[in-house]
Amino acid sequence: MKSRQAAVIFIFVTVVLDMLALGLVAPVLPKLVLGFLNNDMKRAADWNGIFLTVFAAMQFFFSPIIGVLSDRIGRRPVLLLSSLGLGLDYIVMALAPSIGWLFLGRIISGITASSIPTAMAYIADVTPREKRAGAFGLIGAAFGIGFTLGPAIGGLIGNTNPRLAFWAASGFSLLNWLYGFLLVPESLPQRKQFTWRRANPVGSLVLLRSHPDLWKLATIQFLAYISHEIFAIWSLYAIYRFAWDPRSIGNSLFFVGVCTALISGGLTGRIVAWLGERRTLYIGQFFGALGMIIAGLAYNGAMYMASIPVISMWNISFPAAQGIMTHHVSEHEQGELQGAISSLRSIAFVIGPFLFSWTFAWFIDPKHSFHVPAAGYYLAAALLFTAMLMATGIKQPDFSAVKSATAPSPTPDVVPPEGVTSGNVAPFPDGLKRDDV
Repeated sequence: MKSRQAAVIFIFVTVVLDMLALGLVAPVLPKLVLGFLNNDMKRAADWNGIFLTVFAAMQFFFSPIIGVLSDRIGRRPVLLLSSLGLGLDYIVMALAPSIGWLFLGRIISGITASSIPTAMAYIADVTPREKRAGAFGLIGAAFGIGFTLGPAIGGLIGNTNPRLAFWAASGFSLLNWLYGFLLVPESLPQRKQFTWRRANPVGSLVLLRSHPDLWKLATIQFLAYISHEIFAIWSLYAIYRFAWDPRSIGNSLFFVGVCTALISGGLTGRIVAWLGERRTLYIGQFFGALGMIIAGLAYNGAMYMASIPVISMWNISFPAAQGIMTHHVSEHEQGELQGAISSLRSIAFVIGPFLFSWTFAWFIDPKHSFHVPAAGYYLAAALLFTAMLMATGIKQPDFSAVKSATAPSPTPDVVPPEGVTSGNVAPFPDGLKRDDV
């Protein structure tokens, strides 16, 4: 039990430090880009879009590769290489003499930051099935802490010289590498052979079609990931509707991070234990949709801020969905599963910002007869209500049935024939699982 708790704590610290490093860079990157482009805001905006797209593209292509690789060589070396790669990449960006070098840095960042699926697979390795949703919620809290503290620290130390934030980010990543190198154990005792069919970013999604509920959950998650990109216009909308200044925007994002951390880390496990994963899933989607409507209807900044705790309750649904999804694949496919989920997230990361930015721009354009600045929020609410209705049809996993089922362990490094799954548990029929966080 103690070793399991230590492993979960390690992943928690790893994600906090990685997200802290990414958050450090977020507020200063635009300033650094502007410096390279003689303060040309139009060109800087174009380059920011390019950086965002290339980062998401690298995540899409490399997340499944890294996930499958972790099934073959183990979680530990993948996590260590990622932390080391991020640390060295931030040094490259801190020393970048031109926008081209910065672009190269974003490519490397997108590749090395693709280790989050491996961290999730590590959690699945060391956590009983009935407790995984709670553990994934803890990782959600780590995201919230990192993204809350990172921008605040980055904005402070990078105010005079944005390159200082990159040096600080490098320090956090390299510290994480040292921590993992000295303390992290391997979590995967048996390995699965690496194949490019499984690592293919499109082919990896085939795993999500291995079971009807798994595919339905993947669709639900994709709608949720798309909806989450509404935050791409959070600041623009606040400026347009409420004339917020940067300090007000920063305070609101800090509040988002605090709510995310408290709900993901403090409530998710308890809610799952009380209601079960299936109910937690669709109740979370409901709160997300309700919060979007409140934000869209807000007539002042205070009401806009009031939508944040409601939207943040949506965070309980993400670990619940991931927890259920892990019960539909074998123990030796957890890395592949998390890579496929990350690919879905990356596709949404490419589509979502454009979708909501275009919607916002179209409905505030004076050329058009419809003037609905909040149209993006209503669109996000509609997507989440759709996801909620789909989630009501998901079956609650039956842990007791799995605990009574035992099967011989597979031979390491042997890939079973097509149609046969590896692992200690046969393909999970309709939401069958064994343990939960």
